[in-house]
Amino acid sequence: MSTHEDVFDVTIIGGGPAGLYSAFYSGMRAMKTKIVEYQAELGGKILLYPEKIIWDIGGLPPTPGQQVLTNLNDQARTFEPTICTSEQITELTRREDGIFLLKGTSGETHYSKCIVLAVGHGIFKTAKLEIEGADRYEVTNLHYTVQQLDKFKDKHVLISGGGNSAVDWANALEPLAASVKVVHRRDEFGGHESNVIHMRNSSVEVLTPYCVEELHGDEAGTAIERVTLKHLETNELLEQQVDAVIVNHGYKMDLDFLLESPLTFDTNEGILAVNEKMETSVPGVFAAGDLVNNDGKLRLIAGAYVDGAKAINQAKLFIEPDATSQAYVSSHNERFAKKNEELLKKEDPVHAGTH
Repeated sequence: MSTHEDVFDVTIIGGGPAGLYSAFYSGMRAMKTKIVEYQAELGGKILLYPEKIIWDIGGLPPTPGQQVLTNLNDQARTFEPTICTSEQITELTRREDGIFLLKGTSGETHYSKCIVLAVGHGIFKTAKLEIEGADRYEVTNLHYTVQQLDKFKDKHVLISGGGNSAVDWANALEPLAASVKVVHRRDEFGGHESNVIHMRNSSVEVLTPYCVEELHGDEAGTAIERVTLKHLETNELLEQQVDAVIVNHGYKMDLDFLLESPLTFDTNEGILAVNEKMETSVPGVFAAGDLVNNDGKLRLIAGAYVDGAKAINQAKLFIEPDATSQAYVSSHNERFAKKNEELLKKEDPVHAGTH
């Protein structure tokens, strides 16, 4: 446990897209920066969907989530922020001298002049299948995320869930798997309309309104061999042979340390109120990404980037009221001069520096 008060200009809580871009942009503003992330890896919710193709980031072709995360991580480290992973903040307070104290489960206290909250919908924990003994199959063929599509090639796959991810996985696995069945408690699906239509018009078998009632293991008791489904209106039982079961029943979110703070928070919606400058109700605390809502909020990864940059600009002005209102763009920002020289040397080591 550190006793030295290493005070940062800004501490970013959350290492998803909003937090990672905030860290990069704070480097553009020459701020001493720390990222604190609950998970062991940076990346936020995209970590759950590494093979999902992301189409809507400006300037990028359709790109798998894992590559997006690699790019974001590399960019976030451009100005060498301090990064703390596997650290959960449990308390946020402010001393009389204005310094924020963030207490973590590691026993560490983090000191900062201002805070950017980029925790998404909170610390997410996968909603597990509530069937006794289901956890024994998690090491074999019960999955709560899809890391590698090829793992399901030529297999009979049953997917339980009706949200975006369940629909996306069904569409992605349909051309690879021997068969795909989707089980959902309602006839309506929560996925994007075009994706739901695609699923229904494919070879994917949609079973509604059903739920997974029981799992049956093989002789060794280590893998699921059969699944019993129950019709929610007639109680009819239906048995299915399976090679793999994928469950997507959403996530349980934990925002306790924020809910117990002085911040203005809508506990019903799980949304933090901010103004157009990403300022919260507490001076010196700013927020970005899925956590926040205001007029004109854009719920895209690109929107999270804009939120992050706005939050950092206000953090800079909070610390240095005479600072410029925003960073100079990278083509005119002196922070990149040396880095540009290094890139040119790598591209043309013979002629670099001779112009």
